[in-house]
Amino acid sequence: MFTPSERAIAAGGQPIADLMSRALGNPHLISLAAGFVDQSSLPVETMRVATEKVLGDPQRAQTALQYGENAGLPLFRDLILSRLRQADDLTNHPLTTQNVVVTAGSNQLLNLIAEVLLDPGDIALCAAPSYLVWTGVVKGVGARSLGIATDDQGLIPEALDAELARLESIGELERVKLIYVIPYFDNPRGISMPDARRAAVVEIAQRWSKHHPIHVLSDNAYRELRYRGDDIPDTITHDSMLETVIVAGTFSKSFAPGIRLGYGVLPAHLVGPVTDIKSNIDFGSPCLNQHIMAEVISSGLYDAQVHRVCDNYQHKLQVMLTACDEHLSRIDGVHWVRPDGGLYVWVELPASLDAGSHGELFEVALREGVFYVPGECCFAAEGAPSRPNSMRLSFGVQSPEGIRTGIAALARAIDEVARRQAA
Repeated sequence: MFTPSERAIAAGGQPIADLMSRALGNPHLISLAAGFVDQSSLPVETMRVATEKVLGDPQRAQTALQYGENAGLPLFRDLILSRLRQADDLTNHPLTTQNVVVTAGSNQLLNLIAEVLLDPGDIALCAAPSYLVWTGVVKGVGARSLGIATDDQGLIPEALDAELARLESIGELERVKLIYVIPYFDNPRGISMPDARRAAVVEIAQRWSKHHPIHVLSDNAYRELRYRGDDIPDTITHDSMLETVIVAGTFSKSFAPGIRLGYGVLPAHLVGPVTDIKSNIDFGSPCLNQHIMAEVISSGLYDAQVHRVCDNYQHKLQVMLTACDEHLSRIDGVHWVRPDGGLYVWVELPASLDAGSHGELFEVALREGVFYVPGECCFAAEGAPSRPNSMRLSFGVQSPEGIRTGIAALARAIDEVARRQAA
Protein backbone atom coordinates (compact mmCIF):
# COMPACT_ATOMS: atom_id res chain seq x y z
CA MET A 1 0.00 0.00 0.00
CA PHE A 2 1.27 3.45 -0.90
CA THR A 3 2.22 5.73 1.99
CA PRO A 4 3.20 9.33 1.23
CA SER A 5 6.18 10.99 2.85
CA GLU A 6 5.95 12.52 6.32
CA ARG A 7 6.18 15.94 4.68
CA ALA A 8 3.19 15.18 2.47
CA ILE A 9 1.21 13.89 5.43
CA ALA A 10 2.05 17.02 7.44
CA ALA A 11 0.92 19.21 4.54
CA GLY A 12 -2.46 17.51 4.42
CA GLY A 13 -5.34 17.75 6.82
CA GLN A 14 -5.57 21.52 6.73
CA PRO A 15 -8.99 22.51 8.11
CA ILE A 16 -9.75 25.03 5.38
CA ALA A 17 -9.57 22.31 2.70
CA ASP A 18 -12.26 20.29 4.45
CA LEU A 19 -14.42 23.37 4.91
CA MET A 20 -14.16 24.30 1.26
CA SER A 21 -15.11 20.80 0.11
CA ARG A 22 -18.18 20.85 2.35
CA ALA A 23 -19.22 24.27 1.14
CA LEU A 24 -18.70 23.59 -2.56
CA GLY A 25 -21.41 20.96 -2.40
CA ASN A 26 -23.91 23.85 -2.44
CA PRO A 27 -23.61 25.75 -5.75
CA HIS A 28 -25.94 28.51 -4.50
CA LEU A 29 -23.83 29.25 -1.43
CA ILE A 30 -22.73 32.84 -0.85
CA SER A 31 -19.08 32.57 0.14
CA LEU A 32 -17.79 35.22 2.52
CA ALA A 33 -14.83 32.94 3.15
CA ALA A 34 -12.35 32.92 0.28
CA GLY A 35 -9.86 35.78 0.12
CA PHE A 36 -10.13 35.93 -3.67
CA VAL A 37 -9.98 39.18 -5.59
CA ASP A 38 -12.89 40.80 -7.37
CA GLN A 39 -13.39 39.26 -10.81
CA SER A 40 -14.58 42.49 -12.41
CA SER A 41 -11.50 44.39 -11.24
CA LEU A 42 -8.97 42.12 -12.93
CA PRO A 43 -6.77 44.17 -15.32
CA VAL A 44 -7.60 42.46 -18.60
CA GLU A 45 -6.97 45.48 -20.84
CA THR A 46 -3.85 46.49 -18.93
CA MET A 47 -2.41 43.00 -19.40
CA ARG A 48 -3.26 43.05 -23.11
CA VAL A 49 -1.50 46.37 -23.65
CA ALA A 50 1.59 45.40 -21.65
CA THR A 51 1.85 41.95 -23.23
CA GLU A 52 1.63 43.40 -26.75
CA LYS A 53 4.35 45.87 -25.83
CA VAL A 54 6.67 43.12 -24.61
CA LEU A 55 6.00 40.68 -27.44
CA GLY A 56 5.93 43.42 -30.07
CA ASP A 57 9.69 43.87 -29.75
CA PRO A 58 11.29 40.71 -31.22
CA GLN A 59 14.48 40.91 -29.16
CA ARG A 60 12.60 41.66 -25.95
CA ALA A 61 10.11 38.89 -26.73
CA GLN A 62 12.87 36.32 -27.18
CA THR A 63 14.44 37.34 -23.88
CA ALA A 64 11.08 37.17 -22.11
CA LEU A 65 10.38 33.68 -23.46
CA GLN A 66 13.78 32.33 -22.39
CA TYR A 67 14.95 31.15 -18.98
CA GLY A 68 15.83 34.03 -16.68
CA GLU A 69 17.90 34.63 -13.57
CA ASN A 70 16.95 32.52 -10.58
CA ALA A 71 16.60 35.61 -8.37
CA GLY A 72 14.46 37.34 -10.97
CA LEU A 73 14.66 39.81 -13.85
CA PRO A 74 17.07 42.60 -12.80
CA LEU A 75 14.85 45.32 -14.29
CA PHE A 76 11.84 44.01 -12.38
CA ARG A 77 13.82 43.79 -9.14
CA ASP A 78 15.06 47.36 -9.68
CA LEU A 79 11.47 48.55 -10.04
CA ILE A 80 10.41 46.72 -6.88
CA LEU A 81 13.28 48.29 -4.96
CA SER A 82 12.49 51.73 -6.36
CA ARG A 83 8.89 51.46 -5.17
CA LEU A 84 10.03 50.42 -1.71
CA ARG A 85 12.37 53.40 -1.53
CA GLN A 86 9.57 55.72 -2.63
CA ALA A 87 7.16 54.35 -0.03
CA ASP A 88 9.58 54.58 2.89
CA ASP A 89 12.55 56.69 3.90
CA LEU A 90 15.24 54.20 2.93
CA THR A 91 17.81 56.71 1.67
CA ASN A 92 20.53 55.50 4.03
CA HIS A 93 19.38 51.89 4.16
CA PRO A 94 21.81 49.26 2.81
CA LEU A 95 19.21 47.80 0.43
CA THR A 96 20.29 46.93 -3.10
CA THR A 97 18.73 44.97 -5.93
CA GLN A 98 20.75 41.98 -4.72
CA ASN A 99 18.50 41.81 -1.65
CA VAL A 100 15.38 41.37 -3.82
CA VAL A 101 14.31 37.88 -4.93
CA VAL A 102 11.29 37.39 -7.20
CA THR A 103 9.00 34.49 -6.33
CA ALA A 104 5.91 32.81 -7.74
CA GLY A 105 3.59 34.73 -5.43
CA SER A 106 4.38 35.62 -1.83
CA ASN A 107 3.28 32.20 -0.58
CA GLN A 108 6.29 30.70 -2.33
CA LEU A 109 8.48 33.14 -0.41
CA LEU A 110 6.85 32.00 2.86
CA ASN A 111 7.60 28.39 1.95
CA LEU A 112 11.19 29.20 1.00
CA ILE A 113 11.81 31.06 4.25
CA ALA A 114 10.36 28.16 6.24
CA GLU A 115 12.62 25.73 4.37
CA VAL A 116 15.70 27.89 4.98
CA LEU A 117 15.15 28.80 8.64
CA LEU A 118 13.13 26.01 10.24
CA ASP A 119 14.26 22.51 11.10
CA PRO A 120 11.84 19.94 12.53
CA GLY A 121 10.99 20.93 16.09
CA ASP A 122 11.94 24.59 15.63
CA ILE A 123 9.52 27.33 16.68
CA ALA A 124 7.96 30.14 14.64
CA LEU A 125 6.10 32.77 16.66
CA CYS A 126 3.07 34.55 15.20
CA ALA A 127 0.08 36.62 16.22
CA ALA A 128 -3.00 34.89 17.59
CA PRO A 129 -4.86 34.83 15.23
CA SER A 130 -2.68 34.75 12.11
CA TYR A 131 -2.66 33.72 8.43
CA LEU A 132 -3.91 30.13 8.36
CA VAL A 133 -1.74 29.17 5.38
CA TRP A 134 1.39 30.25 7.25
CA THR A 135 0.70 27.91 10.17
CA GLY A 136 0.21 25.15 7.61
CA VAL A 137 3.57 25.97 6.01
CA VAL A 138 5.28 25.75 9.40
CA LYS A 139 3.62 22.42 10.13
CA GLY A 140 4.65 21.18 6.70
CA VAL A 141 8.37 21.52 7.50
CA GLY A 142 7.93 19.79 10.85
CA ALA A 143 8.23 22.96 12.93
CA ARG A 144 5.90 24.42 15.56
CA SER A 145 3.72 27.54 15.39
CA LEU A 146 3.22 29.36 18.67
CA GLY A 147 0.65 32.15 18.94
CA ILE A 148 1.29 35.44 20.77
CA ALA A 149 -1.53 37.44 22.34
CA THR A 150 -2.97 40.37 20.38
CA ASP A 151 -5.20 43.37 20.96
CA ASP A 152 -6.82 45.92 18.66
CA GLN A 153 -3.36 47.05 17.49
CA GLY A 154 -2.08 43.61 16.61
CA LEU A 155 0.64 41.53 18.24
CA ILE A 156 1.44 42.77 21.77
CA PRO A 157 5.21 43.37 22.16
CA GLU A 158 5.12 42.75 25.92
CA ALA A 159 3.47 39.37 25.32
CA LEU A 160 6.14 38.52 22.75
CA ASP A 161 8.90 39.48 25.18
CA ALA A 162 7.31 37.42 27.96
CA GLU A 163 6.94 34.36 25.72
CA LEU A 164 10.59 34.49 24.70
CA ALA A 165 11.55 34.72 28.38
CA ARG A 166 9.35 31.70 29.12
CA LEU A 167 10.90 29.71 26.30
CA GLU A 168 14.37 30.56 27.60
CA SER A 169 13.40 29.40 31.09
CA ILE A 170 12.43 25.96 29.78
CA GLY A 171 15.46 25.63 27.51
CA GLU A 172 13.67 26.18 24.19
CA LEU A 173 14.91 29.64 23.18
CA GLU A 174 17.42 28.04 20.82
CA ARG A 175 14.51 26.56 18.86
CA VAL A 176 12.96 29.98 18.12
CA LYS A 177 14.01 31.02 14.62
CA LEU A 178 11.34 33.37 13.37
CA ILE A 179 8.62 35.89 14.26
CA TYR A 180 5.90 36.21 11.60
CA VAL A 181 3.84 39.41 11.41
CA ILE A 182 1.31 40.89 8.99
CA PRO A 183 1.70 44.60 9.78
CA TYR A 184 -0.78 45.97 7.23
CA PHE A 185 -4.50 45.03 7.47
CA ASP A 186 -3.66 41.57 8.66
CA ASN A 187 -5.28 38.35 7.59
CA PRO A 188 -7.62 37.54 9.33
CA ARG A 189 -8.52 40.62 11.41
CA GLY A 190 -7.74 43.60 9.17
CA ILE A 191 -5.63 45.15 11.96
CA SER A 192 -2.57 47.31 11.24
CA MET A 193 0.32 47.49 13.69
CA PRO A 194 1.34 51.02 14.72
CA ASP A 195 4.88 52.05 13.84
CA ALA A 196 6.00 51.88 17.47
CA ARG A 197 4.95 48.22 17.70
CA ARG A 198 6.81 47.35 14.52
CA ALA A 199 9.93 48.92 15.99
CA ALA A 200 9.38 47.05 19.26
CA VAL A 201 9.06 43.67 17.53
CA VAL A 202 12.34 44.21 15.66
CA GLU A 203 14.10 45.34 18.85
CA ILE A 204 12.80 42.31 20.76
CA ALA A 205 13.92 39.92 18.01
CA GLN A 206 17.40 41.43 17.98
CA ARG A 207 17.70 41.46 21.78
CA TRP A 208 16.72 37.81 22.06
CA SER A 209 19.06 36.71 19.26
CA LYS A 210 21.44 35.27 21.85
CA HIS A 211 22.29 31.94 20.21
CA HIS A 212 21.46 32.72 16.59
CA PRO A 213 19.54 35.38 14.62
CA ILE A 214 15.80 35.46 15.23
CA HIS A 215 14.34 36.91 12.04
CA VAL A 216 11.16 38.92 11.63
CA LEU A 217 9.14 37.92 8.56
CA SER A 218 6.94 40.89 7.61
CA ASP A 219 4.17 39.77 5.25
CA ASN A 220 3.08 42.94 3.44
CA ALA A 221 0.50 41.34 1.14
CA TYR A 222 -2.17 43.96 1.87
CA ARG A 223 -0.11 47.13 2.18
CA GLU A 224 -1.38 48.73 -1.02
CA LEU A 225 -5.02 47.95 -0.20
CA ARG A 226 -5.46 51.04 2.00
CA TYR A 227 -8.80 52.84 1.80
CA ARG A 228 -8.51 55.28 4.70
CA GLY A 229 -5.75 56.91 6.73
CA ASP A 230 -2.06 57.49 6.18
CA ASP A 231 0.49 54.84 5.28
CA ILE A 232 2.79 53.50 8.01
CA PRO A 233 6.54 52.97 7.49
CA ASP A 234 7.48 49.40 6.69
CA THR A 235 8.91 47.13 9.39
CA ILE A 236 12.20 47.06 7.50
CA THR A 237 12.81 50.74 8.30
CA HIS A 238 13.56 49.65 11.88
CA ASP A 239 16.31 47.26 10.76
CA SER A 240 19.03 49.73 9.81
CA MET A 241 21.64 47.06 9.06
CA LEU A 242 19.21 44.73 7.23
CA GLU A 243 20.11 41.74 9.38
CA THR A 244 16.78 40.83 10.95
CA VAL A 245 13.74 41.74 8.81
CA ILE A 246 12.49 39.79 5.80
CA VAL A 247 9.79 41.46 3.70
CA ALA A 248 7.29 39.40 1.70
CA GLY A 249 5.37 41.23 -1.02
CA THR A 250 2.93 40.22 -3.74
CA PHE A 251 1.13 41.52 -6.81
CA SER A 252 -1.74 39.06 -6.35
CA LYS A 253 -4.03 41.26 -4.26
CA SER A 254 -3.20 44.65 -5.78
CA PHE A 255 -3.00 43.55 -9.43
CA ALA A 256 -3.86 39.96 -10.42
CA PRO A 257 -3.27 36.60 -8.71
CA GLY A 258 -3.01 34.82 -12.05
CA ILE A 259 0.28 36.53 -12.84
CA ARG A 260 1.81 34.57 -9.92
CA LEU A 261 4.46 37.10 -8.93
CA GLY A 262 5.66 38.07 -5.49
CA TYR A 263 8.99 38.96 -3.99
CA GLY A 264 11.15 38.86 -0.92
CA VAL A 265 13.48 41.53 0.42
CA LEU A 266 16.10 39.55 2.30
CA PRO A 267 19.14 40.09 4.49
CA ALA A 268 22.23 39.29 2.42
CA HIS A 269 22.96 36.08 4.36
CA LEU A 270 19.58 34.62 3.30
CA VAL A 271 19.73 35.37 -0.43
CA GLY A 272 21.98 32.42 -1.27
CA PRO A 273 20.08 29.77 0.71
CA VAL A 274 16.71 31.01 -0.58
CA THR A 275 17.79 31.04 -4.24
CA ASP A 276 19.48 27.65 -3.83
CA ILE A 277 16.23 26.05 -2.70
CA LYS A 278 14.25 27.99 -5.29
CA SER A 279 16.51 26.70 -8.07
CA ASN A 280 15.57 23.16 -7.08
CA ILE A 281 11.88 24.05 -7.37
CA ASP A 282 11.46 26.11 -10.54
CA PHE A 283 14.80 27.59 -11.65
CA GLY A 284 13.29 31.06 -11.50
CA SER A 285 9.82 32.61 -11.50
CA PRO A 286 7.95 33.01 -14.83
CA CYS A 287 10.19 35.18 -16.98
CA LEU A 288 7.48 36.37 -19.37
CA ASN A 289 5.30 37.48 -16.49
CA GLN A 290 8.17 39.45 -14.98
CA HIS A 291 8.74 41.31 -18.27
CA ILE A 292 5.02 42.07 -18.51
CA MET A 293 4.83 43.25 -14.91
CA ALA A 294 7.91 45.43 -15.38
CA GLU A 295 6.17 47.07 -18.33
CA VAL A 296 2.99 47.54 -16.29
CA ILE A 297 4.91 49.28 -13.49
CA SER A 298 7.22 51.43 -15.60
CA SER A 299 4.36 52.66 -17.81
CA GLY A 300 2.24 53.81 -14.86
CA LEU A 301 -0.46 51.23 -15.51
CA TYR A 302 0.15 49.53 -12.18
CA ASP A 303 -0.60 52.57 -10.04
CA ALA A 304 -3.77 53.20 -12.05
CA GLN A 305 -4.88 49.61 -11.41
CA VAL A 306 -4.17 49.87 -7.67
CA HIS A 307 -6.30 53.01 -7.56
CA ARG A 308 -9.21 51.22 -9.31
CA VAL A 309 -8.92 48.19 -7.05
CA CYS A 310 -8.90 50.30 -3.89
CA ASP A 311 -11.96 52.26 -5.01
CA ASN A 312 -13.79 48.99 -5.64
CA TYR A 313 -12.81 47.37 -2.35
CA GLN A 314 -13.47 50.50 -0.34
CA HIS A 315 -17.05 50.42 -1.59
CA LYS A 316 -17.41 46.71 -0.83
CA LEU A 317 -15.96 47.13 2.64
CA GLN A 318 -18.46 49.88 3.35
CA VAL A 319 -21.28 47.68 2.06
CA MET A 320 -20.21 44.89 4.43
CA LEU A 321 -19.85 47.21 7.43
CA THR A 322 -23.24 48.80 6.72
CA ALA A 323 -24.82 45.34 6.45
CA CYS A 324 -23.20 44.35 9.76
CA ASP A 325 -24.57 47.52 11.34
CA GLU A 326 -28.02 46.69 10.03
CA HIS A 327 -28.19 42.97 10.75
CA LEU A 328 -25.58 42.00 13.36
CA SER A 329 -25.85 44.97 15.69
CA ARG A 330 -29.28 43.82 16.89
CA ILE A 331 -27.75 40.59 18.27
CA ASP A 332 -26.37 41.03 21.78
CA GLY A 333 -22.65 40.48 22.21
CA VAL A 334 -21.65 40.52 18.52
CA HIS A 335 -18.71 42.79 17.65
CA TRP A 336 -16.62 43.32 14.54
CA VAL A 337 -13.47 45.13 13.45
CA ARG A 338 -13.84 48.16 11.16
CA PRO A 339 -10.62 47.98 9.11
CA ASP A 340 -9.09 50.77 7.02
CA GLY A 341 -7.98 48.38 4.28
CA GLY A 342 -7.36 44.79 3.28
CA LEU A 343 -10.00 42.21 2.38
CA TYR A 344 -11.39 40.99 5.70
CA VAL A 345 -13.77 41.79 8.53
CA TRP A 346 -13.27 39.90 11.80
CA VAL A 347 -16.38 39.12 13.83
CA GLU A 348 -16.54 37.95 17.44
CA LEU A 349 -19.70 36.45 18.95
CA PRO A 350 -20.70 35.92 22.58
CA ALA A 351 -18.39 33.40 24.24
CA SER A 352 -21.25 30.89 24.48
CA LEU A 353 -21.56 30.62 20.69
CA ASP A 354 -19.27 28.21 18.89
CA ALA A 355 -18.53 29.36 15.34
CA GLY A 356 -16.10 26.50 14.73
CA SER A 357 -16.26 24.06 11.86
CA HIS A 358 -17.92 21.40 14.02
CA GLY A 359 -20.23 23.79 15.84
CA GLU A 360 -23.95 24.20 15.31
CA LEU A 361 -23.62 27.70 13.89
CA PHE A 362 -21.46 26.62 10.96
CA GLU A 363 -24.05 24.06 9.85
CA VAL A 364 -26.96 26.47 10.32
CA ALA A 365 -25.11 29.12 8.30
CA LEU A 366 -24.59 26.65 5.46
CA ARG A 367 -28.30 25.86 5.49
CA GLU A 368 -29.01 29.60 5.31
CA GLY A 369 -26.76 29.72 2.24
CA VAL A 370 -23.68 31.51 3.58
CA PHE A 371 -20.12 30.34 4.21
CA TYR A 372 -17.43 31.87 6.45
CA VAL A 373 -13.99 30.92 7.76
CA PRO A 374 -14.17 29.86 11.41
CA GLY A 375 -11.77 31.95 13.42
CA GLU A 376 -10.40 28.85 15.11
CA CYS A 377 -8.67 27.96 11.82
CA CYS A 378 -6.46 31.03 12.19
CA PHE A 379 -4.79 30.14 15.49
CA ALA A 380 -1.50 28.34 16.01
CA ALA A 381 -1.60 24.94 17.68
CA GLU A 382 0.33 26.29 20.68
CA GLY A 383 0.43 29.53 22.61
CA ALA A 384 -2.41 32.02 23.03
CA PRO A 385 -5.74 30.16 23.06
CA SER A 386 -8.06 29.96 20.09
CA ARG A 387 -11.33 31.90 19.99
CA PRO A 388 -14.01 29.45 18.82
CA ASN A 389 -16.57 32.27 18.91
CA SER A 390 -14.89 34.16 16.05
CA MET A 391 -15.12 34.20 12.26
CA ARG A 392 -13.39 35.79 9.29
CA LEU A 393 -15.50 37.37 6.55
CA SER A 394 -14.14 38.43 3.16
CA PHE A 395 -15.73 41.05 0.91
CA GLY A 396 -13.29 40.61 -1.98
CA VAL A 397 -15.03 38.27 -4.40
CA GLN A 398 -18.74 38.86 -3.70
CA SER A 399 -20.85 41.53 -5.38
CA PRO A 400 -22.31 44.25 -3.12
CA GLU A 401 -25.69 42.53 -3.34
CA GLY A 402 -24.10 39.19 -2.48
CA ILE A 403 -22.45 40.79 0.55
CA ARG A 404 -25.75 42.23 1.77
CA THR A 405 -27.58 38.94 1.26
CA GLY A 406 -24.77 36.96 2.89
CA ILE A 407 -24.62 39.12 6.01
CA ALA A 408 -28.41 38.97 6.38
CA ALA A 409 -28.26 35.17 6.12
CA LEU A 410 -25.41 35.02 8.63
CA ALA A 411 -27.39 37.16 11.07
CA ARG A 412 -30.35 34.79 10.78
CA ALA A 413 -28.10 31.84 11.53
CA ILE A 414 -26.51 33.53 14.56
CA ASP A 415 -29.89 34.64 15.85
CA GLU A 416 -31.36 31.14 15.47
CA VAL A 417 -28.52 29.47 17.37
CA ALA A 418 -28.47 32.16 20.08
CA ARG A 419 -32.24 31.87 20.64
CA ARG A 420 -31.99 28.10 20.78
CA GLN A 421 -29.30 28.33 23.44
CA ALA A 422 -31.33 30.82 25.46
CA ALA A 423 -34.46 28.65 25.40
